[in-house]
Amino acid sequence: MLSRVANSVYWMSRYVERAENVARFIDVNYNLTLGHTETLQEQWAPLVYTTGDQELFATLYPTPTRENVLRFLAFDEENPNSILSCLQRARENARTIREVISSPMWEEVNKFFHLVRNAARDHSILDQPYDFCTHVKRSSHLLVGVTDGTMSHGEAWHFARMGRLLERADKTSRIVDVQYFILLPDPHDVGTTLDVVRWSALLKSASALEMYRRVHGPIVPTKVADFLILDRQFPRSIHFCLIKAHASLARITGSGEGSFRNRSEQRLGLLRSEVDYTDINDIVDRGMHEFIDHFQTRLNQIGDAICNDFFAAKPASSGNNGQAPSQSQGKYGQTQSQNG
Repeated sequence: MLSRVANSVYWMSRYVERAENVARFIDVNYNLTLGHTETLQEQWAPLVYTTGDQELFATLYPTPTRENVLRFLAFDEENPNSILSCLQRARENARTIREVISSPMWEEVNKFFHLVRNAARDHSILDQPYDFCTHVKRSSHLLVGVTDGTMSHGEAWHFARMGRLLERADKTSRIVDVQYFILLPDPHDVGTTLDVVRWSALLKSASALEMYRRVHGPIVPTKVADFLILDRQFPRSIHFCLIKAHASLARITGSGEGSFRNRSEQRLGLLRSEVDYTDINDIVDRGMHEFIDHFQTRLNQIGDAICNDFFAAKPASSGNNGQAPSQSQGKYGQTQSQNG
């Protein structure tokens, strides 16, 4: 497979997943703040921290009001991680590999982009974003289903799955980190009704509340963290994402069990093995933030290694928010140029 093709299919998948994740954040936060309590009204600013774009937001908007945050995360083309920006890049990457993806895939990507672009012209969505977020999530799910059902499960499909799952693992880690260190303004809130509401919102953001209750029952913060980080069967947990992403990478390289053929496979295998043998009590004792910070650093290194091993362009150094000729490393994972 040409590195250009692998690059585009990988990033197309990551951008679609990223758009869905942002819609999830908005949807859950909107429902969480419907009560208009004084504390919850101040909960829009942390969403910007979830994507790591707080510095860019500060340069574009004076205050983190609900309307400003929604516009920034959903439709602002100056924000490379907005839903609209992600879909623009996903569509452009899909356009360059029409010969690899199926026609139904291209049609769904194209419809998805136009759905979001048309929504950007509807100012009422900033007041009532629920329906829009629902459409974004469904469109993303539909595209994943069409991809699985109409695309041969060869190298291109595995690059798409790997990109989607690495993006999802990054998203889950970030929202857990925000819950622990930003959404709780006062340590005394821990264990209160407000704390339970927030943890429920965290589970909803990953469509995990129903599955969590079937496994664990009552909301217990440590069990929530265990479910979203270490569960092997829930498809949006960090552990599940690492297992399946590592399996796809092994299929791409053709390596056998317990072996590796390049730096990216080695690093992903090491991270997966570390999580395989981690206990939630070990994470809590170490510090949730410290664990997640370490995890995100490792995940970014894996992303850089994938680009070095498989794609034509060498990634820019971490923390660079500018746009390199083909890719840059931003604060919310990697971003790649529209043209692959």
